[in-house]
Amino acid sequence: AVRASVAQDIALLAAVGINVVVVHGGGKAISRAMAKSGLVAEFKNGMRVTDEKTVSIVEDVLNNGVNAEIAEMLQSQGCKAGRIMGNDVLSCEKLLSTDESGNKTDLGYVGKVVSVKSDVIEKAIADGLTPVVSPIAIGADGHPYNTNADVAAAAVAAALKARRLVFLCDVPGLMGDPKDRTTLISHLKVDEVEGLKKSGVIGGGMTPKVDSGVDAIRRGVRRVHFVDGYMPHSILLEIFTDEGIGTEIVASAK
Repeated sequence: AVRASVAQDIALLAAVGINVVVVHGGGKAISRAMAKSGLVAEFKNGMRVTDEKTVSIVEDVLNNGVNAEIAEMLQSQGCKAGRIMGNDVLSCEKLLSTDESGNKTDLGYVGKVVSVKSDVIEKAIADGLTPVVSPIAIGADGHPYNTNADVAAAAVAAALKARRLVFLCDVPGLMGDPKDRTTLISHLKVDEVEGLKKSGVIGGGMTPKVDSGVDAIRRGVRRVHFVDGYMPHSILLEIFTDEGIGTEIVASAK
């Protein structure tokens, strides 16, 4: 029901002439598929360790499962979806994580997106499609890599010089007190982010989203939004109302 509501909003945006590109993840679906295959998910520093068997499952789930499901849901709302495998548009470098002691940790086939073939995505938009992109990237070795969907979305937004980048979260946005929804921070400038990270307001799963959003703004995206994906029509309420209902990050004044 939540996905159908989001698909409805995206279809409406497309209907009024706003070009939307969907970049999706699929962590829970990957974990289910791994369990079904008898593989135990291993995480280091909050990131999935991805060996040869795991990356094969990740690629199949994201490209053939989640991507197709999202496209079908958009189609059901009257929105013409264009499925794009990340393999065809995303290039990455191998990502080495860092543990609490500062030591580099090899996560296997986990990458960080470094370039985007934006012309492929722009062609789909020109053809009247809403591109749906999976976060699988190809490394310099020609091998597929699992990437963080938030980082991939920011890279795509920057490559397309998008006006807005919207992250769907399971919280209303950034909050002064993560346990108190009334402390929502509705507007934020890029140069205020570091202080909020040091004070612990920004942490956990929001960190890669915020870092990716800040990077996107520095690379030309005008506004970055964090909204509650479980709230009906949160995307529309954030974009089309003066106050919005989530957190908006903009560039700092020069």
